[in-house]
Amino acid sequence: MRVDRKIRGRRGSGVKSVRVAGTFRSSAAALLVLALAGCAALGAKPAPLDTFELSAPSVDVRAHSRRQILIAQPSALKALDSQNIVIRPPDRSIQFLKGAQWADRLPLIVQARLAETFQRSGSFAGVGKPGEGLAIDYQIIVEVRSFEVRVDGGEHADVDLFVRILNDRNGEVRASKSFTAGAPVSGSGNAAYVDALDNAFGQAAKDIVRWTDSTI
Repeated sequence: MRVDRKIRGRRGSGVKSVRVAGTFRSSAAALLVLALAGCAALGAKPAPLDTFELSAPSVDVRAHSRRQILIAQPSALKALDSQNIVIRPPDRSIQFLKGAQWADRLPLIVQARLAETFQRSGSFAGVGKPGEGLAIDYQIIVEVRSFEVRVDGGEHADVDLFVRILNDRNGEVRASKSFTAGAPVSGSGNAAYVDALDNAFGQAAKDIVRWTDSTI
């Protein structure tokens, strides 16, 4: 028996509607092929993302303080408070680096690597994060204002961290300052973008440690 019928693909399965003409046996075979194709599309796994971290630079300081400081969790707008790596085109829109992500939410990585940079300086009696049981003298409060790769007439990383030094004894802000740093993107691929961001962050982190050391 010949049939002439239209088979509609399931919405979202990637299978288009087709017309099948022929014997009942060939129609059944066509239905089986389409069903298997739909299952394969539904079961496909996305490619794994490239996952990146920041590094903590070493920094030399002149003084040695007996103060103990706490690195609070930084704040950031939603676009930066995630694992997405931000790309900023000339039209002021926000895009994310395709196929890549941070190993954790960006503010948590900034907090951890900034604390490590302070510790590496050897300039303070104690450096820690909330919950680590230090008798805190000062808090380092950071706002991540920019942490992105700009592609306006060239590709370069742009990092802007606004920092306050808070006296933990009386709640007064001792000092505040914005730290900006940039670095060109050298090469291609996701790793090149992240290397530029890492270089810019490293410069800002060293400047923050030196400034804190001279302020308190």
